[in-house]
Amino acid sequence: MGSTTSKSQRGRGVIESYRAFLLLSASAPVISLGEGNTPLIYCPQLTKRIGRDCEVFVKNEGMNPTGSFKDRGMTVAVSKALERGASALICASTGNTSASAAAYAARTGIPCIVILPAEKIATGKLVQAFAYGAKIVAIDGNFDDALRIVRHLGESGDFVIVNSINPDRIAGQKTAAYEIVDEVSDAPDFQLLPVGNAGNITAYWAGYREYHAHKKSTKLPAMIGFQAAGAAPIFYNRIIEKPETIASAIRIGNPASWKQACAAIAESRGAIEVVSDEDIVAAQNWLARHEGIFVEPASAAPIAGLLKSCNSSEKVYALQKIPEASRIVCTVTGHGLKDPDLIIQQMKKLKSIPATTTDVRRAIGL
Repeated sequence: MGSTTSKSQRGRGVIESYRAFLLLSASAPVISLGEGNTPLIYCPQLTKRIGRDCEVFVKNEGMNPTGSFKDRGMTVAVSKALERGASALICASTGNTSASAAAYAARTGIPCIVILPAEKIATGKLVQAFAYGAKIVAIDGNFDDALRIVRHLGESGDFVIVNSINPDRIAGQKTAAYEIVDEVSDAPDFQLLPVGNAGNITAYWAGYREYHAHKKSTKLPAMIGFQAAGAAPIFYNRIIEKPETIASAIRIGNPASWKQACAAIAESRGAIEVVSDEDIVAAQNWLARHEGIFVEPASAAPIAGLLKSCNSSEKVYALQKIPEASRIVCTVTGHGLKDPDLIIQQMKKLKSIPATTTDVRRAIGL
């Protein structure tokens, strides 16, 4: 089965490619930046690490217009908001949602309000929100506090909330699952994702189920989500009042889609696993240096889990017994330039040397 995205549709976004599955009326405005159609990359080094005749692919959502998967849901949420006569958008954000909401609001010409935790947002993402002209309000609190305020403000009717509590966001994010099936002609055996607010794992499962119901795939994947150890409310089954992790995009202690994510995991016979910040940093570096894919720290969480499963001394229960010839898809949700602070710290160690061939040869070890 080939991709449903024709050459005439390419660059027009996920609504044009999958309108029949997104339940938009023919008269609905389409606000798009050409999101979707992101590469599904076969990863030979990851495949080699797993062995057992398995295949490992990375769905690189960092190739969306604002550098993250959020654009898939935002095009649908903003298009539907305009159809209903919205005059302003509002969101809480750890970064990627703010960048995406601000960009799509700019595209429509309506205001976008962003509530974010002060000093808890990656520089690359904050720069985007400013560049797109959003009204940014920083609060002394975390993401969960910001979302609580946004919920209250949304009740006034003055704003449309474009966080993943908006079902239109989830609807748009389903399209990544459609694309994976279209690309390889079936669903994978395992779908691995980072989990923060838990909207994406919920959306993927909905997408896979819908495609299976329409007989576009023969099977359903086990959904395996990964949370950071310091921000793992689903894994520990309790709200984390002060979540802490270097992976800012998943630094969330009370996910909005908690219940839905748990349902997806149970129905798919999947699991939620936890990885440490050290695992995440190591996986981010490994993926860049062995597969040439540079992702933000949160995106490296599923890679960290997969790499841990290759080490007999580590415990990743959901991946301990991967059957032979399994197809595994790891979704990486954001580009590395969105959250480059860890890499910048490494760059600061770079020292200059005299501009001579002798010194350069010595520096490179010749």
